[in-house]
Amino acid sequence: MADHQINVNGNINHGVSLNIKEDHDLNNHKESSSTSSFLTVPFIQKIIAEMIGTYFLIFAGCGSVVVNADKGMITFPGIAITWGLVVMVMVYSVGHISGAHFNPAVTIAFASVKRFPWKQVPAYVAAQVLGATLASGTLRLIFNGKHDHFAGTLPSGTDFQSFVVEFIITFYLMFVISGVATDNRAIGELAGLAVGATILLNVMFTGPISGASMNPARSLGPAIVSSHYKGLWIYLVSPTLGAIAGAWVYNIIRFTDKPLREITKSGSFLKSKNSST
Repeated sequence: MADHQINVNGNINHGVSLNIKEDHDLNNHKESSSTSSFLTVPFIQKIIAEMIGTYFLIFAGCGSVVVNADKGMITFPGIAITWGLVVMVMVYSVGHISGAHFNPAVTIAFASVKRFPWKQVPAYVAAQVLGATLASGTLRLIFNGKHDHFAGTLPSGTDFQSFVVEFIITFYLMFVISGVATDNRAIGELAGLAVGATILLNVMFTGPISGASMNPARSLGPAIVSSHYKGLWIYLVSPTLGAIAGAWVYNIIRFTDKPLREITKSGSFLKSKNSST
């Protein structure tokens, strides 16, 4: 049975494992392959890896926010560094298993440019939201009572300002991810470092404005636990649109060795670029 495995580069590898079957079972194999693909051990491992990775991402990142609000010792630069480091660490930890998305916007963006199967998107998103919610619940359990601090994201200015900021920084993040993690010319071993550094930079200069979510699960988890939904739509819609735009823009400028006349002869630049990759 052919099984799609997503590597750390976000690409789809077609690993083939042989299933020994009786002759009369071969006719039913094609009919059942689409439904059984979600029951394979490798796919379940990916889902668990996404849930655990997102859990520790939110636990460390939002934990730094809560501890700073409680003790005041981490400081804002420390929060930004924590977010960048935890992303880098988790990418290197489980990137080879699930692709280390940890972000519904990234998963949807990969699917939109055909670098991730659409049929696996709901399971990935559910695992990410579950991991973020469990991590937020853990923090709420530890820091309750007078220490109960909201670790979610809220606009500090207007909704429009936060919407635009979230779109731009998520576009930037997905553009970097597409460059370092899906292009064969990039140094794949440095993908985690590049993505973590991008998160750090984005949090550093936009955190005081929008909270620098860049991740619907990062905002949704704390909102569910704290029942605090003000401005949540911004962090669900804007990062998703920004990630899709970032993935598509990088797809447009992706390298091709075809001459210009061959690229443009079809009359559709996007179509020709997609076919060349």
